[in-house]
Amino acid sequence: MSSYLSCDEFGPVYVREKGELRCVNGTVHTRKLSPSQIKPFRLFQKGFSVQLCIEDGAAKPTNTRKKDHFIFTYTKEGNLRYSAKSLFDIVLIFVAENVQHLESLVGFPDQMAEKLFTAAEEKQKFLDPDIGLRALQTFSNAYGNLVLRSLCLRNRFLLVSEKLEEIKLFRHLRSLDLSGCKLGDDHELLEHVASESLCSLVQLSLADNCLSDHGLRKFTAPVRVLKRGLGNLELLDLSRNPIISERGIGSLSCFSKLRGLDISVTGVKLGASVLKLLKDKMGLIRADSPLEEFCHSSCRTEGWAEQVVHQWDSLISESTKPRANLQPRTNALRFYGKEKTLRKLFKAPSVEGSREENDRETVQFHKPVQMPAPVDTGCLTRDVSHKGKKRVVASPQEGRGDSQPSAKRQCATQLTLQDWELLNSY
Repeated sequence: MSSYLSCDEFGPVYVREKGELRCVNGTVHTRKLSPSQIKPFRLFQKGFSVQLCIEDGAAKPTNTRKKDHFIFTYTKEGNLRYSAKSLFDIVLIFVAENVQHLESLVGFPDQMAEKLFTAAEEKQKFLDPDIGLRALQTFSNAYGNLVLRSLCLRNRFLLVSEKLEEIKLFRHLRSLDLSGCKLGDDHELLEHVASESLCSLVQLSLADNCLSDHGLRKFTAPVRVLKRGLGNLELLDLSRNPIISERGIGSLSCFSKLRGLDISVTGVKLGASVLKLLKDKMGLIRADSPLEEFCHSSCRTEGWAEQVVHQWDSLISESTKPRANLQPRTNALRFYGKEKTLRKLFKAPSVEGSREENDRETVQFHKPVQMPAPVDTGCLTRDVSHKGKKRVVASPQEGRGDSQPSAKRQCATQLTLQDWELLNSY
């Protein structure tokens, strides 16, 4: 290499230090050379070769070489400084790029796994249908509710349809909100929720899901028949399901730990039989005011996969965003005389507004707090007065055990100063 790495074959090399530009190899050219002696500068070194590779742009390479192993910063003088990343960060980026090849993370520390999950989420690995599914399964099998312990899918029926398999991987949820998803009685997600996969579920919202009595009986069948499934369920929201009647409510008695139920805006008629059924079989009474447990503003997605769910939602929202320019459609409606009808329709009260008005009359039930057993105060007063009389009236023959301590106490109180000095002398 020394044969072609001489300074004569290269031009001057400049280095910028502390804001000043200086030539490193300028001392070599101090002597004046004639134009015939000056050799042309080489753009490339000797032995340089170029290999032309035609790559298919449609096919993405499986192993992409990353060049982000350096951190570039500027000093106070304005110099560009770079430093290599730590070996841990380099390895973390590499594993995050190939997270789909992980077989198991059981026994791996939680802190390291959280950093790995965050790095994979920043690389948007969970957006890919194949890679994301395998990666989520690996993390969920190893860390359970750390990946996701609470999931809010309120009014996200498109997300439920697109990411159903990924949602079914979260098997350690304690809170699940499916209100407004229009699932119906025979949806696959309802079967998954009612199965043994979500036995840790404590709070569930199925409001506004077009459920009927048949759907409720089917939903509670694993608990009623097989004694499996939602045995730990404590809060259940069935509001805004107008097809549900008293027959469907009777099948909820299998939830022995249920302490809160919301059946607002349903077909249930609050008669004496329904109130007695809820009180006798489930121990629930009607609440005088709306319960805080059914306030949906407190429900949110919590866990490592919180940002992953937001990425899914953003991706689906972008794909279903309507066109910005709807002028041709407006012109067509104006031509056919339907514009006035649409104006009346837009001025009419919305369905959501009517639902909010109906929701004002909440029908919620809760299990009252168990108070301590009532104590008969009359017996206590009689006992106290009786004991007081014994202490005052009782003679030494009737209660020798009680009279001796009182005598000792009387003696102790009658000690004089001379007696105390005598006791202190010992």
